[in-house]
Amino acid sequence: MPSDRRFWTVKLAWLRYAVAWLGYAWMRTIVHLPFVWQLALGKWLGRRAQVLLGSRRRIAERNLQVCFPDLSAAQRETLLRRHFEALGASVIEMAMGWFGSEQTVRQHVRIEGEQNLRAALEQGHGVILSSAHFTTFEFFWPALAPLCPRLCGMYKSQRNPVMNKIMTRGRGRNFDSLFAKDDVREMLRNLARNAIVWYASDQSYAGKGSALIPFFNEPAMTNTAISRIAKASGAVVLPCFCRRLADESTYVMSIGAPLEDLPSEDQERDTRRLTRLLEDHIRTCPEQYWWIHQRFKGRPAPHPDIYGTVRQPT
Repeated sequence: MPSDRRFWTVKLAWLRYAVAWLGYAWMRTIVHLPFVWQLALGKWLGRRAQVLLGSRRRIAERNLQVCFPDLSAAQRETLLRRHFEALGASVIEMAMGWFGSEQTVRQHVRIEGEQNLRAALEQGHGVILSSAHFTTFEFFWPALAPLCPRLCGMYKSQRNPVMNKIMTRGRGRNFDSLFAKDDVREMLRNLARNAIVWYASDQSYAGKGSALIPFFNEPAMTNTAISRIAKASGAVVLPCFCRRLADESTYVMSIGAPLEDLPSEDQERDTRRLTRLLEDHIRTCPEQYWWIHQRFKGRPAPHPDIYGTVRQPT
């Protein structure tokens, strides 16, 4: 029996690797189509995913119920459908950002607040782009990289080593350095070199340095590290958010001015301020935020588990 179990474990692992390599080949191929065709295909895939990925659909439904209680059931259903279309489009946008024509990407992207980035770099202590997980974020790197003397990013390692290799190869053409999301020392070393670090700390985090911070008026376990890292490094923190406009051909990255008195002596206060900016941006393009993540998991009692009836995705 143990040998049979090992056989099937190895067989399934190789199957996952094969699927990942096929996905890589598909991404390298699809970017040669006209971009409008790519987006249409991506949205079609998203509509199929809404039907097939039941657990993720239910997580998104719960998040929308909690964060937008004033919407009617019909309005939330429409938002859910548009969200899955955006998720499908994100596969295309990621492929273009990683492997597509850099010139094509730059033609579609408008960066607002470039002057804020230049002014922050002049201080010489690095820049933290305080961002979040929107469906479009992988699309922007070819447009942002030319503005950055050194661009760095943090990532979460995937279980599938083939996916890690593909991600590293894709982001590597635009990023000068990639390091694990918990490698704060490497982040500080790069900031000391006046690097620009893209950092998204909006997902659920229950480790050391976390706090219950309201997210759309609902307490969520949130990483407060940006305040600490900025204080330790002297880096300038700039809010940085992205979105696809309704015309389907224009993408906007907004780089905001630094917030006054951030970092302060109160890390939770700083995190609340950044979270409110994130909420404001989500309201401009709610379908493009990453609602399939369990943003409210890991909360201590007496806060209820809002995903208690949702089967956990593997």
